[in-house]
Formats: sequence, C-alpha cells, structure tokens
Amino acid sequence: MKYLNKEDFEKANIFGIGSPNDAFAQYFIGNSYLNPLNEFGESTVFVANVTFEPGCRNNWHIHKASNGGGQILICTAGEGWYQEEGKEAESLVPGTVITIPANVKHWHGAKADSWFSHIAVEVPGDDTSNEWLEEVDNEHYNNLTD
Repeated sequence: MKYLNKEDFEKANIFGIGSPNDAFAQYFIGNSYLNPLNEFGESTVFVANVTFEPGCRNNWHIHKASNGGGQILICTAGEGWYQEEGKEAESLVPGTVITIPANVKHWHGAKADSWFSHIAVEVPGDDTSNEWLEEVDNEHYNNLTD
C-alpha cells in the first residue's frame, strides 16, 4: 500500500522511523531515517529499520566481502524499488524479502509516490565494507513504472 501522508505511514511502520540518517545522508537523494533494532556490536548481525521519504533512494553501492557478506532487506511498510546493475528494477511491498549477495552493485529506496521502510540485515562476512558509488539519476528513477 502506498502512503504519501506521513502520519498514515507512521501507523503502518511498526518499527518506527527513528532519527534522520545524517551519517549517510551524502549517499542518498532525499531524506532517510534510521532506527537501529539492536545495538551495533552486540551481535555479529546488525539490524535496522530504514525509512525513505517519497522519492528518496540511496546511491548505487556494493557490499563487499571476500567471503560471506551482503545484505538482506525485509520490506515492512509502503512501497519501494530495488535494482541490481544490469537487471530491471523490482517493486517492493510489505512482505518482500530481497537477498543481496556480496559484491553486487545495486540500489534501493522509496517509490516517488510513497513512503517506504525496510529492515536491513547486514550479513556477516570476511573483509566486509561498503563502496558507495554514483547517484541513481532522476532520468533513470523517473522512468521506473509499476
């Protein structure tokens, strides 16, 4: 279900919006929010609810690892997009689960006409790091259709 109204979206977003994602704002077009669901470092797995305002998306990026690694997205509220390099964008709705292998270039974010949240699970691995790349330009993003 799409949500343009923030108050209606917040009722559906069971894990909460959290705080502005200022630490990573330079890698996003639009505003995103981060609500950690566990303490960073208390487990080998870090889990957070990430919320995107309508039209917000992160840059193309790669979760690098020499073994293991990657990310899992569990979509919880609103509607969004996920795209791997060289593939068509996938529509994301609550209940969609995306497994992103390590070393795969991709991006994800909200649709232009909806708030969107997903739980991000950072998969443990060896020599893990994130490489942030170019923006998802408006021409590409605005041509996505359901």
